[in-house]
Amino acid sequence: MKTHLVLLRGINVSGHNMIKMEALKSTLESIGFQNVVTYIQSGNVFVDSDEESPFAVGFQIKQEIFKTFGHEVPVVVIGKQDLENCFRNNPYLKEKEPDTKKLYVAFISKELASGALNDLKMSQVKPDEASIDASRIYIKYAVGAGKTRFDQKYIEKKLNVTATIRNWNTVTNLLSLFEDRNG
Repeated sequence: MKTHLVLLRGINVSGHNMIKMEALKSTLESIGFQNVVTYIQSGNVFVDSDEESPFAVGFQIKQEIFKTFGHEVPVVVIGKQDLENCFRNNPYLKEKEPDTKKLYVAFISKELASGALNDLKMSQVKPDEASIDASRIYIKYAVGAGKTRFDQKYIEKKLNVTATIRNWNTVTNLLSLFEDRNG
């Protein structure tokens, strides 16, 4: 049995794609996922499955959400190792006194090519900053996430990927929950 962290994009935001977490939990259990636990209302779900492939888990969940709730919801599935790597490799945490309220991570649906940072055309979103590591983009917003053009839509358009962004506080809590699950 493998634990997967399922990151749903764009649910329960500004009254759109509303899904109650208890209903989502029941739906995922009904299709065979075990130990389903949700974290906050924005689409963070832990599931246990015999399925090893994050892509297969994501596809199954995406299909079931559409079938049950009628919402086309992008899904990114990651494992504990990926989340641990996220902590080790965030370059902005190495700065003297980093402002973690301005740090975010975009989780991407596939491994990014080495030239992906150039493809983001960061000069168009300055003074925001970004750094790429495998299937993650570390983001440091100059002002804040609500006042930038550098959002998931921008990333998806420039890189032709599915992306979902979490603030550093959420990422930290998700890793803690992962550790609590797996001991």
